[in-house]
Amino acid sequence: MEEQTVMGLTSDPIGIHRVLEPDGALPQSAQRLDTRRELWPDEVRIRVQILNLDAASFRQLEDAHAGDGDAIRAAVLDIVGQRGKMQNPETGSGGMLVGVVEEVGPQSPLDLKVGDRVATLVSLTLTPLVIEDALVNWDGHNERVPCDGYAILFGRSIAAVIPDDLQPELSLSVMDVCGAPALTHRVVSEYDQPCVVVIGGAGKSGSLSLAAARAAGARQVIGVVPHEAEAQLLRSSGIADEVVIADARDPLALRAAVATAGGPADVTVVCVDVPGCEGGAILATADRGTIIFFSMATSFSAAALGAEGLAADVRMLVGNGYAPGHAAYAMGLLRDNAGVRSLFERRL
Repeated sequence: MEEQTVMGLTSDPIGIHRVLEPDGALPQSAQRLDTRRELWPDEVRIRVQILNLDAASFRQLEDAHAGDGDAIRAAVLDIVGQRGKMQNPETGSGGMLVGVVEEVGPQSPLDLKVGDRVATLVSLTLTPLVIEDALVNWDGHNERVPCDGYAILFGRSIAAVIPDDLQPELSLSVMDVCGAPALTHRVVSEYDQPCVVVIGGAGKSGSLSLAAARAAGARQVIGVVPHEAEAQLLRSSGIADEVVIADARDPLALRAAVATAGGPADVTVVCVDVPGCEGGAILATADRGTIIFFSMATSFSAAALGAEGLAADVRMLVGNGYAPGHAAYAMGLLRDNAGVRSLFERRL
C-alpha cells in the first residue's frame, strides 16, 4: 500500500493518517478525525451541499429528541464538531453526502475533477467533515440536510458523478442504497430460479432489490410491507409478484404471511430500519437459504443466536454497501424499470 508524505506526515490511501484517536484505529472506528483543509497528494476535498443521514441514525435522533427539530440539529452539530465526522454514537451509522469537487490532489486515483457534482459512496462515519453554516437551512425534520461545509475523500474512497439526465435528488436517493441491489443480484444468481422475499419492499433499497432479484432470475419475488398504504404503492408499481402486509418484528406473523404468498424464501433481503426483524427473517427463509441484512438496525448477535436457537441452516450476510459497479447498476435499474422509478419519485 503506497504511503505519501506531506509536511513531514505520512498518509495512507485508507485514511489512517487522519485518525487522531485512538492510535491504530481505522477512520470508521476512530473517535476523532483530523479535518484540516490541506490535502495529502491522493485526497480530494468536496464542498458539501447535502448530507443524507441514514434512516436508522435519523430515526434514533428523532426518537431521542421527541421530534424537536432544533434539538436534532444541535445533536448533529455536536456529533460532527466532536468527532470530525457524522457518526451517530448510538447506531454507529452516518449516511452519505452530495457536493462539488473543490480541490483534487495530484495523485488522487478517483478520476474526479474540480467542478464535478458528486455523491460519495462511502459512509459519513469515516469521512472527515466540517460544517460551516451551523445547518441554518435544515429544520431537523427529515434525513436530507442542506449543508455548507467541506469533506475529505481518501485515495480508496468512492464517489460517483451525478448524471445529467436525472434530478440530483433522485440520483442521491438511488446512490444512497446502491449496494443493496448489487449484492441481491449476486446472491440470487447463485440459485436456480429462487423465491425471493424483500422485507421493506416499497422502500428505496427494497424496491431496487426486488427489481434486481427479478433481473437475476428469481421465479417469484414477494414484497413485505407494514401497512395497506405501502402495499398499494408496491402493487401499483408492478415490481413484485405478491405483496403481503406483516409486522417484520413479529416472527410468527411474518412466517405465516410469507408462507401464504408462496414461501419460504430461498433468499430473504431485509431492508427495514427498525430493530427486531432478525427472528422473522430467519423463520421466513428455507433451509440452505440466504438472508441479506441491509439494515443498520440489525442486531447481528440476535441474528446469529436466533438462527442457532431455531436450528436454522441459513447463511446470513451483512450488506456492506459496496460492490464493483454498484452505482451504475442501480442507476440502470431505475432508468429501465418504470415501477421502481415511480416509487422513488413518490418519495422525493
